Amino acid sequence: MDWRAQLDRLLVTRRQVFVGAALGGGLAVAWWLWPRSYPSPLRPAPGEQGFGGWLTIGSDGVVTVAIPQLEMGQGVTTVLAQVLAIELGADWRQVAVEPAPPTGLYANIPLAAKWAPLWSNIPALADDPDSLLAERFARDNAFCVTADGTSLAAYEAPLREAAASARSMLAMAAAERWGIDWEECEVAAGQVRHGEQRLGFGELAEEAASFEPPEPAPLRVEPPAEDPSPAEAELAPEFPRLDLPSKVDGSFLFAGDVRLPGMVYASIRHGPLGKPELSAFDAEAIAGLKGLVGVVRSKRYLAAVAESWWIAERALSAMKPRFIGAATVESAPALEALDDAFDQVAPERVHEQGDPDGQLERADYTQTYSVAPAVHATIETASATARYDDGKLELWIAAQAPELTRRAAAKAIGIAAQDVVLYPTAAGGSFDARLERRHAIEVAQIAKEIGQPVQLTWPRAQEMQSMPVRTPVTARLDAGFLPASGGRIAAWRAQLAMPSTMREFGQRLFDNKTAEAAIGHVAGEADPLACEGAVPPYAIEHVAIEHLPVALPFPTGRLRGNSAAYTAFFTESFIDELAERAGRDPFLYRMEMLGRMPRMADCLRRATRLANWDGGRRGTGQGLAMARIGAPDTGGRIACVAQAALGEGGVRVTRLHAAVDIGRVVNHDIARQQIEGGLIFGLSLATGSSLAYENGKPVPQRLAGLSLPTLADCPEIVIEFLASDAPPFDPGELGVAVAPPAIANALYSATGVRFRRLPLLSEGL
Repeated sequence: MDWRAQLDRLLVTRRQVFVGAALGGGLAVAWWLWPRSYPSPLRPAPGEQGFGGWLTIGSDGVVTVAIPQLEMGQGVTTVLAQVLAIELGADWRQVAVEPAPPTGLYANIPLAAKWAPLWSNIPALADDPDSLLAERFARDNAFCVTADGTSLAAYEAPLREAAASARSMLAMAAAERWGIDWEECEVAAGQVRHGEQRLGFGELAEEAASFEPPEPAPLRVEPPAEDPSPAEAELAPEFPRLDLPSKVDGSFLFAGDVRLPGMVYASIRHGPLGKPELSAFDAEAIAGLKGLVGVVRSKRYLAAVAESWWIAERALSAMKPRFIGAATVESAPALEALDDAFDQVAPERVHEQGDPDGQLERADYTQTYSVAPAVHATIETASATARYDDGKLELWIAAQAPELTRRAAAKAIGIAAQDVVLYPTAAGGSFDARLERRHAIEVAQIAKEIGQPVQLTWPRAQEMQSMPVRTPVTARLDAGFLPASGGRIAAWRAQLAMPSTMREFGQRLFDNKTAEAAIGHVAGEADPLACEGAVPPYAIEHVAIEHLPVALPFPTGRLRGNSAAYTAFFTESFIDELAERAGRDPFLYRMEMLGRMPRMADCLRRATRLANWDGGRRGTGQGLAMARIGAPDTGGRIACVAQAALGEGGVRVTRLHAAVDIGRVVNHDIARQQIEGGLIFGLSLATGSSLAYENGKPVPQRLAGLSLPTLADCPEIVIEFLASDAPPFDPGELGVAVAPPAIANALYSATGVRFRRLPLLSEGL
């Protein structure tokens, strides 16, 4: 077959054909688009058979599912396995999972398309999940990144197709024995059935593997879904979490739990921000220290290696490493640059609809809001284990971007990427911290230097100092009203002063730049991804979103909720203020702008009904907020009513009522866990989680100083999911976005004081 016939089979869109012409056309482009084979790392063990690279079936009937996403508490292991089990017709009690190392077979194409501005020179040609450019990039780079709630969008379809093919092959094997057509067979509960005849998966696996699956795969009519009604929530889940038993008995393996023969332990010190280069340390202070294995000096850190982590930590404290650089970072004056930006930095428009400039020549109301830097505060700090031997590196690590982590570790010690084997482990929390891979680079260097297996674990203070924080932002919002409309909004402008934080993150992730180099590389560039979610989820005709890029002297990055966690705070706080100026009930004021958005309006109605909304009157302590994340037609929606007051010790939130629309609910129990966890995480951002830098070091340096909510601080939470046939949406970020503005608006109702900064009360009363 010649290249033209091959190209015709690829079903490219007109835009993609245009891309080919732009890149030079002809034979070279056809070769670049040529389908390639990506091997599966899921190798069948003795007695197992492989099916399509996504699953194996053993002679004992156990179905093992490849999971190419990092399990960090969000339940992705269970949800993806559930998708395959339902389509296959497996018995859930016989389903096992295997964390899959990165390969092009498991590429996260939707996320590669979304992040095209971070890796592509022509992002407009690669920002569609159906783009061949995005697919080629994702597959060639084994882009199996876990982020942005894309797991179902990326993996539901291939998992269902693999399972449907395997189901057909099992039915073919059974049908051949019974002398019937395979389409007459039913596959359910781990068996192939026809009338009274039954054969288990294990009995058929070897024969089934020899059949050719039908093309296309015969998917079941109904996709995986559960009834989200409140009554169903009271029942035991049909698909309980696969990781729960091992987490209860302590056998579940996190990154810090890896143990290897002859392994030693390392702790580390980095320089304070602004002084990154190691200059000196007191080596004599550790002379004769029992249990010390060695000291590794690098340009940017000092590490001690010992028979226990505590001995290594004691050695570092004794050596008192000293660092040099331009000047240590003080965050207070640095953050003043965000406030000054509105007079000093030219705004760059990243979104426009209608004629906002014409409508806002003179705004009717303007207000300013801000959020402080926020930390991830994971239970498990950065931890990784490495073994270097004969030019080969083995790496045990919890990584949201495993292939990019593998390549960074290889480069750091001067070996080829193919000489690094990465074993994925689960993370004891991440909140996007494990998209960073500085600790992977360090443990590879230390293992090569020491010549023994090494486990590196960052101390808490180093985690809080060296992990990029959620970006601080100052936002100025302007609104113009329609004449004689009771405060109906005609025009809206949001200006966000902040670093180009997503571009900065992209430089670290895709180009392996240091934090300082990444900041300098993107300084002054507009960053639309950092402004995502700033467009209000209301029917407002004239809207402008502008970014005022401000370079800060400390690195910033992603945190759970990401841009929605600050844009929703700005938007929903401002909407509440506009409702008050108009003398309107905040609920009815919002509803009036949702006439063409029935799903969002339904969330809002149900949340207020759940909470017995009383109009948001002064003194009631009720506050309302809503948020939408993702595309208007397929994204997720949430509305929340908070009950809050000022009490002894600060903000006291007693109840959170939320109505949630995440489309088709795949696993009701895990979706509820994610919303509940997101609301509590949002509460932590409302009351604490922030830090400052003094003399280049974080303040505070311990979890106890972050004002995180304890169990006693957790409110009563009531959640209702809306039934929907829309595509499923990951619920993990929704609660994070909606809780802070709902709590802030509740505090205004309770106290009459507006809190326009996160954390709340950080400006005082």
